[in-house]
Amino acid sequence: MLSVCVFCGSSSGFDPAYVDTANALGRLLAAEGLTLVYGGACVGLMGAMADATLAAGGKAVGVLPDFLRRKELAHPKLTELHVVSSMHERKARMAELADGFIALPGGMGTLEEFCEIITWAQLGLHKKPCGLLNVQHYYDPLLECVSRMAEEGFLRVEHKGLVLHNDTPEGLLEDMRAFEPLRVEKWVDRKEKA
Repeated sequence: MLSVCVFCGSSSGFDPAYVDTANALGRLLAAEGLTLVYGGACVGLMGAMADATLAAGGKAVGVLPDFLRRKELAHPKLTELHVVSSMHERKARMAELADGFIALPGGMGTLEEFCEIITWAQLGLHKKPCGLLNVQHYYDPLLECVSRMAEEGFLRVEHKGLVLHNDTPEGLLEDMRAFEPLRVEKWVDRKEKA
């Protein structure tokens, strides 16, 4: 794993622990020699994490749609900035550039990005580790929802293992490095395929 894509909020949230963890993750990525790939903005958790990565001597690569760059949200000091034409292209480019994925707390965009990358893993489109950095138990409801999906037959029990989670950056990186891709098909009921 040489690069990690981090999905996170363009807001800082109300709890200072969110920014503290974004800073800690940025410093850890730099210390581990991992390139940060993220949404390219200078605001919220995104900006804090990129600032911390760069201040610690790490590399930060942003991917930003042109309409957001024109709103002056682009981080001015990134190692690289990829300007793309759409949100769809942004997600595809980040997926190409990253060897693993982490979601810090965030809003609908963060949730959508993480759910899409997990879906791609479920479909076998990639075999990269995907983890939730569960700061202050932020993602507990999502983890409960994933368990409910399996209980109700909408998700194979084995696919719950695609959603790694830990409450510290160090623990999550360790979990990601130990991740073994699943070798099961997506389909819950194979009879439906026949």
